[in-house]
Amino acid sequence: MAEESTVILVGVVVIGVLCQWAAWHLKLPAILLLLLAGILLGPVAGIVDPDALLGDLLFPVVSLSVAIILFEGALRLKLHEVTGGLGSVVRNLVSVGALFNWLIMSAAAHAFIGFDWPLSLLFGAVVTVTGPTVIIPLLRTMRPNANISRVLRWEGIIIDPFGAILAILVFKYIISGRSADPLTTFFLSAGAGLGAGLLGAAVLGFILRRHLFPGYLTNVGTLAFVLAVFTGANLLQEETGLLAVTVMGAFIANMRDVPAEEILDFKESLSVVLISVLFILLAARLDLTPLLDFVYPALALLAVVLFVARPVAVAVSTWRSKLNWRERAVLAWVAPRGIVAAAVSAAFALRLESDGYPGAELLAPLAFMVIIGTVVLQGLTARPVANLLGVSEPEPKGVIIVGAHRVARAIGSSLQENGFPVILADANWEDIGKARMEGLSTYFGNPISAHADRHLDLVGVGRLMAMSHRPDFNALTCLRFKSEFGANRVYALRMPEEGEDKDKREPASRYACPTLFREKVTLPMLSSLLAQGGEIRTTPLTENFSMTEYRKFYRGRAIPLFAIDPAGRLRVFTEARELEPNAGWRVIGLLPEELVQVMREERSEVQNDGTG
Repeated sequence: MAEESTVILVGVVVIGVLCQWAAWHLKLPAILLLLLAGILLGPVAGIVDPDALLGDLLFPVVSLSVAIILFEGALRLKLHEVTGGLGSVVRNLVSVGALFNWLIMSAAAHAFIGFDWPLSLLFGAVVTVTGPTVIIPLLRTMRPNANISRVLRWEGIIIDPFGAILAILVFKYIISGRSADPLTTFFLSAGAGLGAGLLGAAVLGFILRRHLFPGYLTNVGTLAFVLAVFTGANLLQEETGLLAVTVMGAFIANMRDVPAEEILDFKESLSVVLISVLFILLAARLDLTPLLDFVYPALALLAVVLFVARPVAVAVSTWRSKLNWRERAVLAWVAPRGIVAAAVSAAFALRLESDGYPGAELLAPLAFMVIIGTVVLQGLTARPVANLLGVSEPEPKGVIIVGAHRVARAIGSSLQENGFPVILADANWEDIGKARMEGLSTYFGNPISAHADRHLDLVGVGRLMAMSHRPDFNALTCLRFKSEFGANRVYALRMPEEGEDKDKREPASRYACPTLFREKVTLPMLSSLLAQGGEIRTTPLTENFSMTEYRKFYRGRAIPLFAIDPAGRLRVFTEARELEPNAGWRVIGLLPEELVQVMREERSEVQNDGTG
C-alpha cells in the first residue's frame, strides 16, 4: 500500500510538471491543463483518490498550500507601480467593478443554483478573481494594444489578494454564523486575522530589512515564518490564517528597503510545485455527479459570468476614461479565472463539506467549471475578437537588447531614431543609468529571471538581440525568447573565440541562434571602433546610390548592421544572411573614425564652397 501511494504521488508530481511544461510550450494557462489532468485521473479513470491517498492530512496539506499561494500572490501587490493615465481604470476594476461583479455573481448563484445567500456571496467572491497566471499567457497569444494589455495585467495582479481577502471574509462570516453571536465572532475573527497579518509583516519586515537571516536561510526562514503566522492565527481564532498571510504578504510587498523580490522568486518556484500537485489532487477529488443535476443552471451561471457580470463591471469602471469603445469591449470579454479562485474554493469547500453545510459539495465543481469555461472560451476567442475590433497590436517593431554597454546604447539609439522602440536589459546599474540618461527605455535585472516575467513589459516588442559579454548567457537568453518571438527573430552577437576553452563555447553552439552582423564582427571589435570615434549612421539608398555604391563609397570598411525596407520593416544583417537592399531602403551601419572624419571634411568643404 505504501509503495502504491508513493507511485501515485510521484506520478502526480511528474504529470504536474509535464502540464506546466506543455502550458509553457502552448502558451496556455497551466491551471487549465492541471485541472483537466486531475479530472481525467480522478472522476474519469479513478486512478487517484486524494482522500485515500492523504487521509486526515488532506485538509492540512491543502490549507498550508493555499496559504503559501496566497502569500506569494500578495507579494506581487506593489501599488506604487500602478501609474499613468490608466491607473484609475485599474483601481475602479478592483474596487467598484469587483463589487458589481461580486453582487451579480452572487445573485446568479442564488437564482440558478439555489444556494442560500451566504454561500452565494462566497461563490461570487471566489469567482471575482482573475490573476496574472492566467492573464499573462493569454496576453502573449492575444497581443492587444498597450492600453488593454496594461489594464488586464495590473488588474490580475492587484485583484489576486483583494479578491482572496473578500472571499476569506465571507467564509469567516459563514463559519461565524454557527456561533451564538455571529456578528461578534465575525468581527473578532476578522480583527484577529488582520492583526496577526500586520504584526507578522512588521516582524518579518524588520528581520529582512536588518538581514537577521543569513543569506542561505532567507527564503527558508521566510517560509517557516509564513507557516508559523498561518498556524498561530488559526490557533488564536479559528480559520483566520489565510487572511493573516494574505495581509502580511501585501504589506511586505509595499514596505521600503525590504528585499521582497528575493523571497518572491523562491516562493514562485515553490508555488509552481505546490500548484502542480495541488490542483491535480483537488480536481481528482471532484464529484461530478451532483453537478449533472444542475447542467442547465450551471451553464446559465457561466453565461452570467461571461455576458453580464464582467461587462457591467467594465462599463462602470471605465466610465469617462480615455479608453475607446473597442478597448472597453475587449476588456469586457477577457477575464479568465485562475489559481486563487481554484485554491480558495477547494479549501473552503473541504471545510464546509466536513461541517455538513448544504450545497457545499457544489462550490468547488462550479468554481472549476467557471475557471475552465472562461479560460477555454476566452482563450480561443480573445485574439479573433481583438482583430475584429481592430485593437490587436500590429506586427511588433520593438527590440529588446540584452546589454546596456556602449555598443548596445549606440545601436539602441540608432534604432530608436529610426522609429523602432528599444528596451535595454542589463544587471549593470552603471550602464543602465547611462542608457536612461541617453533617453533609452531600460530594464534593470536579468531578462530571463522570474522578476523579468513579472516586470519586463514586452508590449510592442518582437525581436531580441543578445549582446552581453557572456556567450553562454546570450545563448540561454535566445533559448528563452525563441518561443516568445520565433527562432528567426532572436540573435546573438559573436564574442571572440581566440583563446577560449572549447567547453565554454559549447552551450552557445548547442542552442545556436542567428549571429548578428557579418562574419568576424564581434562585440569587442564594435566597442573598439566606437571608442576610437566611430559612429552609427543611417544612409538612404537611391537608384544612383545602390548597395554596391555604398560599399565602394565607404571603401568596404563600413559594417552594415540593419536595413529598413520601404514599408518600414527592420531587416537584420546576419552572418548567414547577407542582405541586398535596393533603392528606397535605408542602411544603418557603423563607420570607423577615419570614414567619419573624411565625411566631416567633405561636408566642411561643401559648406565653404557654398559660402565662398
